[in-house]
Amino acid sequence: MAKQRSITSNLGIYVYGGAAIFLGLLGLVSGDFAAGWQNVGPNIPLRVPLAYLTAAVELAGGVALLLPRFARFGALTLTIVYSVFTLIWVPKAFVNLGNYDPIGNVFEEFSLVAAGLVLCAIFSPAGSPVARRRSLFVLFFGICPISFGIVHIVDMPGLLGWIPGWLPPTKMFWAYATTMGFFGAAVAILTGIMAPLAARLLTAEIVIFELLVWIPNLSGGRNNHFNWAGNAICIALAGAAWVVSDSISATATSKPIPAESHAEVSIPA
Repeated sequence: MAKQRSITSNLGIYVYGGAAIFLGLLGLVSGDFAAGWQNVGPNIPLRVPLAYLTAAVELAGGVALLLPRFARFGALTLTIVYSVFTLIWVPKAFVNLGNYDPIGNVFEEFSLVAAGLVLCAIFSPAGSPVARRRSLFVLFFGICPISFGIVHIVDMPGLLGWIPGWLPPTKMFWAYATTMGFFGAAVAILTGIMAPLAARLLTAEIVIFELLVWIPNLSGGRNNHFNWAGNAICIALAGAAWVVSDSISATATSKPIPAESHAEVSIPA
């Protein structure tokens, strides 16, 4: 995968890197973090300079990821950036365990970290400690859809408000379908049973959410930073799922096929 960077087989790299570029440009234009996801409080010293610095790093990391010569550096850079935002959410998750929203944000950010680790493994020398842990990093990502499904259950009334009313058959149908899709994808990725198909379907689910929810939101508030940040994060999540999906598929197709036994079979006379 690292040697054959064709768009058709490794599109996840381009989506993941493109999302980082999107986040970087958004930060440079707004002078702010991806509000609601990159949860840096207003009282943090030097918040605005930190926002610009973060945006510049995201932009550089995304561009580097798309350049084969610097792809490993780009993957490592983005993994570190997303790890910082994951850690920012962790203490908030323990403040009120009855509120699942911060925990959900931990796993949203961690899914980006896991995908970054998968890319680090892909671009590391074959046989290196990082490369050998590629399957472990895939499992890290596989935990995250469980949280995505829990968020849907906990925030079911809010979820129904996000689903387009014109989508047949009913909003409730799609609320349950997407929730079960997350849980099913997690089980498949963690067990390896039909993992390539499940990872592809998970990617498609997030992409469809971007197309049907976040992009239309821009028409109602093009100057709304939250809407732009939501689009950027959703694309990043789609890119993360796509990276993992590409990795699972590549691993599945590269597994050697067991040779059939050539032992003679005794046929009774």
